[in-house]
Amino acid sequence: MRIILNGQQAFGKACLEAILEKGEDEVVAVYTAPDGKGGRVDPVKEAGEAHGLPVFQPKSYRDDAVLAQLREVEADLMVLAFVTAFVPEAARDIPTHGSICFHPSLLPLHRGPSSINWPIIWGAEKTGLTIFWPDDGLDEGEILLQKEVDIEPDDTLGTVYFSKIFPLGVEAVLESIDLVRAGTAPKIVQNHSLATYESWCRAEQVEIDWSRSVGEVYNLIRGANPAPGAWTTYGGETLQIFDAQRVEAGGRVGQVAAISDDGITVVAGRGGILVQRVRHGAGGKVPAAEFAQAVGLEVGARFGE
Repeated sequence: MRIILNGQQAFGKACLEAILEKGEDEVVAVYTAPDGKGGRVDPVKEAGEAHGLPVFQPKSYRDDAVLAQLREVEADLMVLAFVTAFVPEAARDIPTHGSICFHPSLLPLHRGPSSINWPIIWGAEKTGLTIFWPDDGLDEGEILLQKEVDIEPDDTLGTVYFSKIFPLGVEAVLESIDLVRAGTAPKIVQNHSLATYESWCRAEQVEIDWSRSVGEVYNLIRGANPAPGAWTTYGGETLQIFDAQRVEAGGRVGQVAAISDDGITVVAGRGGILVQRVRHGAGGKVPAAEFAQAVGLEVGARFGE
């Protein structure tokens, strides 16, 4: 088939290169986001140009000139591999077989932009990815295929995405293209009564409440690691917490119970968190023991005051 790869960042680049490497279909155009501030170029653009492919960066897919250009490439399928811009029906339906889209959750669960963070934060044991036929609703289109992944007790946002969903998602994109080419790609209507939607997981959603159970605090930290970074305060400044472990501890919640080369043990509800890597104020990420030494942290100090 003649394929348009429309994507962004590392996932979009990986999908583009996987399609090219497989060699069963022809990528006739690459679409990606406009250059960022300071001329920052998306990896998809770099990859497309490196392979000598035509690359387009429209600001809007509603523009008549953009729609005309999409028609000119005479594509059979458009693959949306992590796209933050809205692609309306007028653009999606131009290829012969329409468009398919990647989403990192098991739709209809976790529609929205931070669909990997929230299952981890809420203690889910499974999540996954969906390839679907997008419509004008938010992640509401018919399902082509889904893949499930386990969320292990110590998984973080980083490990779930980069070690599990990312590679499995690239495979799923290739499998979906095969199904479309064969004329056997399903279109399964989502059960909208089971749908959940969560908005962005941003800093304001991940402040640590040390009075919550240690399980809830730990899930928050790992679901926000590496971004946006769960946080508390110390010395009037934000202290982001990244790598951490659950441990036994007792005392007042938010209190530093122990300091060692392994990190800082902080008391939460019915247990403790061994904080191993942090960012204090405007500084960079450092081992927690290094932070403790730098600020003169002592056992008995409290975070979040």
